[in-house]
Amino acid sequence: MNKGIRNIFSEVPETYELINHILTFGLDVVWRKRAAKAAAMAGGNLWIDMCSGTGEMASNLSNIATNGTQIYAADFSLPMLNKARLKPDAKHIKFVLSDIKKLPFPNDTFNLITISFATRNINLNRDILIQSFKEFYRVLQPGGYFINLETSQPPHLLIRRLFHLYTKLFIERTGITISGSRAGYVYLSRTIPLFYNAEELADIMFQAGFKGVYFQKLFFGVAAIHQGIKD
Repeated sequence: MNKGIRNIFSEVPETYELINHILTFGLDVVWRKRAAKAAAMAGGNLWIDMCSGTGEMASNLSNIATNGTQIYAADFSLPMLNKARLKPDAKHIKFVLSDIKKLPFPNDTFNLITISFATRNINLNRDILIQSFKEFYRVLQPGGYFINLETSQPPHLLIRRLFHLYTKLFIERTGITISGSRAGYVYLSRTIPLFYNAEELADIMFQAGFKGVYFQKLFFGVAAIHQGIKD
């Protein structure tokens, strides 16, 4: 990821989760739990949450993992990881400071990879996102699952326009007011309307090598959970 995005996430760890909950009316909590439940189907004993931020998804995975499952949380922002380390179940999670474009793991390491509300941040362009997903594919074991939770584009034109208006008028102002980070929430409000719809993101996962890709749209399509398998 570029230095500008790294700096943005260094500004917001203290208020990051609170603002997410406010902006989604708490739905992000529900969606993460739903994605974690789908992820648990992967089985195995090595799971990793990519771009883990303050560790919400890693924490969800830790809560549902069976005994003997090791959870990793990888992120490029040390301030975000430091915030994640304060969670009650952090002692069950191994934190890794790493850029996801060059992960410090051998081929075929993990049974499960998750990423939630961070795919937009690695989407500098379509080719770069495909390469990032290929790196996920590399460290995933054959038969392993990749679960992606991210904002999406509602298929209905009116709902899509209302979603984009909400993003422009409410997300930017609320985020700046609470966090004090203008750059962070201007960035967020601009990337959400430009991100792929569910079908386009599924195609990108296919191009990265994943098989059996399917998705579930959430709340009229404003978000989606995608799942793919390493063949």
